[in-house]
Amino acid sequence: MSQVHSQMRLIRAGINTYQQPVVYMHRDCHVCRSEGFTALTRVLVRCGDRELVATLNVVVDDHLAPDVAALSEVAWTLLQPDPQATAVFSHPEPPASATALRAKVFGQRLKDADFLALMRDTVDNRLSDIELTAFVTACAGERLDERETIALTKAMLSVGERIDWGGGPVLDKHCVGGLPGNRTTPIVVAIVAAAGHRIPKTSSRAITSPAGTADAMEVMAPVALDLDAMRGVVDREGGCIVWGGNVRLSPADDILIRIERPLDFDSDGQLVSSVLSKKAAAGSTHVLIDIPVGPTAKVRSAAAAVSLEKRLRATARALGLDLSVLRTDGSQPVGYGIGPALEARDVLSVLRNDRQAPRDLRNRAFDLAGALLDAAPGAVAGQGRARAGSLLDSGAALAKFLAICEAQGGFTEPRKAAQSRPVLAGSPGRVSRIDNRRLAKVAKLAGAPGSPAAGVECRVRIGDRVEVGEPLFHIHAQSPGELEYALAYARAHPDIFETGAIE
Repeated sequence: MSQVHSQMRLIRAGINTYQQPVVYMHRDCHVCRSEGFTALTRVLVRCGDRELVATLNVVVDDHLAPDVAALSEVAWTLLQPDPQATAVFSHPEPPASATALRAKVFGQRLKDADFLALMRDTVDNRLSDIELTAFVTACAGERLDERETIALTKAMLSVGERIDWGGGPVLDKHCVGGLPGNRTTPIVVAIVAAAGHRIPKTSSRAITSPAGTADAMEVMAPVALDLDAMRGVVDREGGCIVWGGNVRLSPADDILIRIERPLDFDSDGQLVSSVLSKKAAAGSTHVLIDIPVGPTAKVRSAAAAVSLEKRLRATARALGLDLSVLRTDGSQPVGYGIGPALEARDVLSVLRNDRQAPRDLRNRAFDLAGALLDAAPGAVAGQGRARAGSLLDSGAALAKFLAICEAQGGFTEPRKAAQSRPVLAGSPGRVSRIDNRRLAKVAKLAGAPGSPAAGVECRVRIGDRVEVGEPLFHIHAQSPGELEYALAYARAHPDIFETGAIE
């Protein structure tokens, strides 16, 4: 009898709440009254043999009838209800990890079982966004020690899929980020796959940057492949560049990234767990980590780089990964473009051996591809960079990249934005410093990565001489409003580019 009173017909709300399942009910519906549901209550929804925990949003006007419950897009996808289906609504049991979460918030060190319970509840959506935010905050800074980092990484790995490539080396690379542009991954994947190695690259979308590798790749080829499709591309071409969120290799991390995005911070422990859980899940055996170091990069000092590298190596050992680390210059952007399409254009210009291609991006791709080729079993140390150059110069890397694009669903030439305006130098001199973070924010305010063609194009580098009225960079946007928004920020921060006296 109780189920009859707590049962309602389901409809589709047509509202995108990203990864957070949401259920909508009218405030006067019989379920809200009988169960005592209020706004933001966590609700257990059972439909047939499926169930999920969703957050309740209460409708107070006549947009929703009192006798139906509406599901957000992700909730509808997870439940997959039939037409005219009904669901039973009730209060969920408290999450099993509640005690562990509270302990971490109060500064206690957690054990392996605690992190496993937290990650299981995360992927089962039994933790609210408020609780997940508390967890992310409690782990920020130096609040995760080395042992906890390993435990969190293993827990993330255990609650997702894991690919077995059937033996043999599987190469991969990752940049810890914080540097605008720097879109080396598509070039490195093309070179390494052209060399005959397997390199199944799963990449993230942007968290706090104007573009992630998946965002830049998506303007050239589909990246939302499932696990079977990804495997087919790698079997066919030796490599791929796909969005990791669609293959569920580390779904707990994808959820935590959603929480970290608006907070605009992460920590060494969370960064290491995020990166290495996905590398291990993707079946990688040999991984290269690029750590750009600079005053406005994510890693700001040599000491910070040493600390991060130590934690990466310890966690990689615990997972059985062969890890290489390359520290690179993080003082200024790499490549001309900052934003998905602009970065994709840089990638293609390098692969096409265009004379106007950004040389810093080309050289950094050589460094990374060479280091990864040197790390492969049986390689002769020190010969990787020359081999990478040969594969790029011969056109083999371009051919492999286009073949990967076709295997993923077809190649598309990146589009240009509808609006563009230069930001001019206000004083003469030689550029002595570039604020990576503020330059990246200009690109985000212009619409990147949501508007793929939006962003910043910057060809000025540290040491270059500029005159008053000379363009420092160009802002690209899809609408006049976004363009003006980014321009206003750039004008309010003329110190994005600092100039010194000309000797």
